Amino acid sequence: MLAASSLLEIARVAGTNIAAKVSPNVKWMPADGALHGQIVDRLMFWNLAALCAIALVGHLWLVFAVLRRRKASGNFPTAVRWGLIAAFCAMYAWMALTAQRQWAANRYTGPSLTAMHVEVVGEQFQWYFRYPGADATFGVTRSQLVDAAAGNPLGLDPRDPHSADDVVTSVLVLPAGQEVDLQLRSLDVIHGFFIPGMRLKQNTVPGQVLHIHFTPAVAGTYPILCSQVCGMGHARMQARLEVVSPADFAAWMEARVNQRERARTGETAK
Repeated sequence: MLAASSLLEIARVAGTNIAAKVSPNVKWMPADGALHGQIVDRLMFWNLAALCAIALVGHLWLVFAVLRRRKASGNFPTAVRWGLIAAFCAMYAWMALTAQRQWAANRYTGPSLTAMHVEVVGEQFQWYFRYPGADATFGVTRSQLVDAAAGNPLGLDPRDPHSADDVVTSVLVLPAGQEVDLQLRSLDVIHGFFIPGMRLKQNTVPGQVLHIHFTPAVAGTYPILCSQVCGMGHARMQARLEVVSPADFAAWMEARVNQRERARTGETAK
């Protein structure tokens, strides 16, 4: 078993090195802005290349069989046939191992201790993003307190001191080069949190808190979509991710905290 595992690992590493040298950038996909995006792009490229090659060989074989008279000695060479099958099997084994490791790294392997935490909440038909503030702790939320019209779309409990500095926005702003752990949940139905430019997709499921972590690497603005049909307004459920420099993120966060403090002061004065 150990020998087989070692051989599989050697094959995976060798395949990754070969793919890194051979596969070009996938020009027709959105620009990659995440640290892990290159791996996803390589898997996509090789998967499509293999499918195209199989389709081409299959059609050529059919045409050859139709146009050529059948001869006793006209069988396809056994060595070539099994060689092609072995090559495709090895390539798909490499892709499966690489994809499984990447999936586990983003979802089941915990983020680093220095990772930033952001909560993502889906609701028909809006995305909300919550930052824990200076205390680095999310405040308690209660479903009976949810009231978007009153300025409390997530149901933050004002009696909980940890909720006092939580920042809730409809735009996801992240610093470039900083690992981020997203905690995803839904207030109503299943939504699909999808950022094509970050090669990131994870469903939000009512009653569950799911995690996915990644590192945005390239500054810019990226669309956020819902990839699950969640109702009549599904197409409108869009937001945006803004990846900025750490200094710009600190300034943005300070402005949001000051804005929240002014709003609380105004409510207290009333």
